[in-house]
Amino acid sequence: MSAALVGYSSSEDEEEEEEEEGRGGTRGSRRLPVPECVLAMFREEERDEKRDDSSRHGGRVRCFPHERGGWATHVYLPYQAQEEFLELLELLASHARTYVPSVTAMEEFHVSLSQSVVLRYHWISPFMQSLKERLAAFHRFFCVADRVKVYTNQNKTRTFVGLEVSTGHFQLLELVSEVDKVMEEYDLPVFYKDIVDRFEDSARILRVQWEQIRCKSGNKFFSFPLR
Repeated sequence: MSAALVGYSSSEDEEEEEEEEGRGGTRGSRRLPVPECVLAMFREEERDEKRDDSSRHGGRVRCFPHERGGWATHVYLPYQAQEEFLELLELLASHARTYVPSVTAMEEFHVSLSQSVVLRYHWISPFMQSLKERLAAFHRFFCVADRVKVYTNQNKTRTFVGLEVSTGHFQLLELVSEVDKVMEEYDLPVFYKDIVDRFEDSARILRVQWEQIRCKSGNKFFSFPLR
């Protein structure tokens, strides 16, 4: 890389240098300053290393390398935790810690409708428009979760406990199918296949009404209300 930052000498300069060297003389050289754009490249690499530090993100490991101009994007149903759910969460977490002391409770909850993908900046607006058009016909609906399941992500880097939906499962599959079609328009990976390891019946039942779908792309949030 340093060779690209120095000036190349002309044939006349080389002849003058040879003459001076023959006389035992030397020429002083001036170090050229490194362009700011090049220095910024190394600062960006340092920031990327910090962003990829899993200890700063609840143990999550990036599934794809960070790219400048690439926006990590995820489509999901947001869930605002209620007291009943938080009580269930504490019960599950305390039980799980008897087997895995490092288990931690999440602070935000959702039902994923896509895996995380990378959008180029100029794709974001048309991508959101496609989502809006495909999701426009969907109505609000209820879900009931009555089973606790243990999941492992596709890269086998993280294991987590979740609730399986029974009532409302068909509507979720329809939503995933429409989101998958948008992903295919941009040649992006569709949603995961079943990645359940094992499950046990839960004594608790969680009932949720879904009213909107969200999409997070980088630091931008987009909302798609259900009818």
